[in-house]
Amino acid sequence: MHSKYVIVGGGAGGLELACKLGRKLGPTRVMLVDSRLYHIWKPSLHEVAAGTLDIHAEGLSYQMLAHDNGFTYVYGALEALDASAHTITVSPIETQSGETVLPQRRIGYDSLVLAVGSTSNYFGVPGAQEYTISLNATEDAERFRLTLLKLLAKAATAKNEQANSQGIDIVIIGGGATGVELAAELREASGVYAAYGFGHLQPLQDVRITILEGAPRILAPLPERVSAAAVKLLGERGVKVSAETRVTKIEPDQVTVGNGTVYPSDITVWAAGIKAPDLLAKLGLPTVKGGQLDVTGELVVKGFPDIYALGDCAMCIGADGKPVPPRAQAAHQQADYLLDALLRKEQGKPPRNKPYVYRDYGSLVSFGSSTSVGSLMGSLQGSNWFVEGTFARLMYTSLHLMHHQAIMGTLRTGVLALARFLIKRSTPHVKLH
Repeated sequence: MHSKYVIVGGGAGGLELACKLGRKLGPTRVMLVDSRLYHIWKPSLHEVAAGTLDIHAEGLSYQMLAHDNGFTYVYGALEALDASAHTITVSPIETQSGETVLPQRRIGYDSLVLAVGSTSNYFGVPGAQEYTISLNATEDAERFRLTLLKLLAKAATAKNEQANSQGIDIVIIGGGATGVELAAELREASGVYAAYGFGHLQPLQDVRITILEGAPRILAPLPERVSAAAVKLLGERGVKVSAETRVTKIEPDQVTVGNGTVYPSDITVWAAGIKAPDLLAKLGLPTVKGGQLDVTGELVVKGFPDIYALGDCAMCIGADGKPVPPRAQAAHQQADYLLDALLRKEQGKPPRNKPYVYRDYGSLVSFGSSTSVGSLMGSLQGSNWFVEGTFARLMYTSLHLMHHQAIMGTLRTGVLALARFLIKRSTPHVKLH
């Protein structure tokens, strides 16, 4: 098996690159490799976890996207790389009973793009990996949702039978965008769950949500005004926020912090940091201290002119001398940059010799279905505007639609958005099964 351009990783950046390149060059020249069968926009995982977004309705089949956009899709995980032979090895696909569905495969390439994303960084905290759930992938979000449903059912049954019910404690470790959005979505969802069969629960009293953040404030990378607005909105929703709180130990039913305080927890979520997948260190490519691939300003892996990397798995230093942040907007921009570079390569044109430049258009944080908060970057250096409320929520929603437009086109994105709007009017607001 061989393809001129092989892209490994169907996240925001990798999939957009595959779709746009496939529409130009066709399936005989463009191939996407991914370990999952369907794609979901990663910033939506907090909604999947809360049950307000149905993964089976939201997920987009890679096979469908490949057919519609003119690339070849290969199902399986990257297992090994032989850079000298220009080949990668893709792992076999097996059923739970061990039956082989797809064998191990070797794929040849002329140009390889690695866009394998990131995974959780537990920073050596005892019990973090064993006793927490991280929202890295759809299966993590689904595991959280099913665990939450089980706990809600137990708590509601206990209250109905007038038994000794202490409710549910949810502890979220990390006050970045993921942790804050999950807390807000869970608070909104808990009220909806109470209306759908868990009527004996009082959401504010029986579903207690706490965010623990090691930095002096939540949403530390964003302007202080955004952080203050987030604290206010969380407080109005009954979410407890504890900043400058370093977690030292995690157990199945509790979280211990540096000053000795113990927080009871029925579900503990780890949203305190990310790192590159461990696999990257085994590929024989140069990596930096955090495990990311060391790339040039042109997103070329140093020392390997035919291998590129984008998104969270790549350490790219921007024009300001700082690492490009691991954000969806960076992956989107890098996909467009590499699209131009690879098309020039295909056409036999010389490279532009202009490094990728990250452009920060601001950040938005969702607080449920009705409001968002964030900052938008202006055209003047360093200027930004604080936004909140319905306008910010509409802008947040538009980011998701822009991603869909990149991989499905304008017409299909509009039809899909309308269909989902109508479906929401005839189905429960949370997924109950």
